[in-house]
Amino acid sequence: MDTLRARLLPQLLLLVVAALLAAAPLRRAAGADEFDVRRHLSTVTRYDVARGSSSVISMPAVPDGCRVIHLNLVARHGTRAPTKKRIKELDRLAIRLEALINEAKQGIDSGSLKKIPSWMKGWESRWKGRTKGGELTSEGEEELYNLATRIKDRFQGLFDEEYHPDVYSIRATQVPRASASAVSFGLGLLSGKGKLGPGKNRGFSVLSESRASDICLRFFDTCETYKAYRKRKEPDVEKQKEPILEHVTAALVHRYHLNFTTQDVSSLWFLCKQEASLLNITNQACGLFNEAEVQFLEWTDDFEGFVLKGYGESINYRMGLPLLKDVIQSMEEAIIAKEENRPDGTYEKARLRFAHAETVVPFSCLLGLFLEGSDFEKIQREEALDLPPIPPQGRNWKGSVVAPFAGNNMLVLYQCTGKISDGSMISSGQNNSYFIQVMHNEAPVSMPGCGNKDFCPFEEFKEKIVKPHLKHDYNMICKIKPPVASQDTASFISKVSSFFAGLLSPKGYRLASAEGVKTEL
Repeated sequence: MDTLRARLLPQLLLLVVAALLAAAPLRRAAGADEFDVRRHLSTVTRYDVARGSSSVISMPAVPDGCRVIHLNLVARHGTRAPTKKRIKELDRLAIRLEALINEAKQGIDSGSLKKIPSWMKGWESRWKGRTKGGELTSEGEEELYNLATRIKDRFQGLFDEEYHPDVYSIRATQVPRASASAVSFGLGLLSGKGKLGPGKNRGFSVLSESRASDICLRFFDTCETYKAYRKRKEPDVEKQKEPILEHVTAALVHRYHLNFTTQDVSSLWFLCKQEASLLNITNQACGLFNEAEVQFLEWTDDFEGFVLKGYGESINYRMGLPLLKDVIQSMEEAIIAKEENRPDGTYEKARLRFAHAETVVPFSCLLGLFLEGSDFEKIQREEALDLPPIPPQGRNWKGSVVAPFAGNNMLVLYQCTGKISDGSMISSGQNNSYFIQVMHNEAPVSMPGCGNKDFCPFEEFKEKIVKPHLKHDYNMICKIKPPVASQDTASFISKVSSFFAGLLSPKGYRLASAEGVKTEL
């Protein structure tokens, strides 16, 4: 019976995925509602596209009597070129496509050659021959420069002071694309503030920690428990993505009469994301897939991000505790300065950080963003969460929203007097007149841990959102711990069974808690 089950389950999975793909709408008509693949590239999405997809129409008004006194920014680097490893993958893809086309030419059915897209014939990677990669592109520079100018315009009173690195602290990881993003942002923020060149620019400081010790912005590199978890979990993630890749591969083989493998399709999907995001080309690699296939491939990327960087396991975000503490500490220092009536220019007004998706995603999770229904309460109770629902169901967790290029979280600290939006009076007690507003990609977001309010009293923010995390300690959770034996010996059948059962449920399948890291994760 078990042997039969092992043989039939993958086939049943493919049937379910095929049915879901067939049921998903196909839309290619021109007009305002035309499907735009650039909005479905997960974390490879350009920032302007991600913001254009936001459902937030306008910025809610700041309550009367409130003024901003401090800003924390945690931003991902801007649009980047493919990394060296990915450049080599695209070079291999070019060789593979040539071999597939030559194979098709030798086939009996010469008419099938007409089905091969013309761009494939003689295709070469735009990055062929490059030995370096991963650098910030000119589009990425513009993303951060423009972000800075918008922030400066929105919070004008905050950036009126003469620049000093202790007043406006700019920090980045020791990765060139992150530090280049910090420089681009600084140029936008301080344009017209100096005497350098036609733009009246000025020099500014960008601070970086060593990669080996940067527990605030590269905690994912310094946390040994996380690295062990990720190494153990990655093969399982790839296995769980296979049914979708296999179905899409079969569809492309049928459509174009080329003997694609799942690796070919994975590389073509990566090429699609690079062409659409970096080059605005959507009619070549992206044109191979229909709308339903794009949405399912996007889901595989989002699923991977959820499991390996997001809410899939608590180690993914709890390792970001040093960053959360740094944010809180900076705001508390600003409050102390206000309570002591220190003059402007003598205390920090903004702490501006530039890092990676692996930084922004865990930080968003620490704040409780992008959860479904009662998931925030589950996190507080340290329960396992459902994975993002499979298309065509909607979901909050989308890489294109959570961490696009230049994606960011801002925590804006306000000092308020008089009345707030609910009509209650502000207490005159210390700290009671300070409120937090969380903004994601420049749009205010309600905080589940704060009664879904846009404005949250600072003390309530600390008590409801921050304090539950503080019972954990970075040094304790990031030690290497021996894996549970059952995790390494879990059968493929049990994993597939869980996946299959969840596909038919309204909430998608769960990440089995037995597979997670068991201690302090």
